Amino acid sequence: MKEQLLATVENSKNYTLQVANAMPDKGYQFKPAGAGWNFGELLHHIAYGIQWWQDNYITGKKTNWDPPVATVNKQEIITYLTQAYDTLQKTINQQPLTEDAGKGVHATIDHITHHRGQAVLYLRTNGIEPPEYLY
Repeated sequence: MKEQLLATVENSKNYTLQVANAMPDKGYQFKPAGAGWNFGELLHHIAYGIQWWQDNYITGKKTNWDPPVATVNKQEIITYLTQAYDTLQKTINQQPLTEDAGKGVHATIDHITHHRGQAVLYLRTNGIEPPEYLY
């Protein structure tokens, strides 16, 4: 089970970073009409969410939802995403995975997928062909 979860997280990481890299620096401030976040804030939310879901549903460390102020600097967000994914992978590797922790990993991936789908729409709205999804 652990190997499959790690492979799923690695695939998610690679695709999320491809989506993040596809948007030009100036596009990180773009927000479609009616959207709550701009592109940078959306990706920042994904990174923070990885950490929060990991704490609350994988390791069992209960933390309040208290995200830091989002940056919209492309390189800072890519670094934040990379660190969040790396920490998640490290946790999966080092922690015995109970059934609840496994469910937590799947819930985390589901949250990422939901918001990454929004990010793909932001790319398309800017006339950018999103990276091809490979599984």
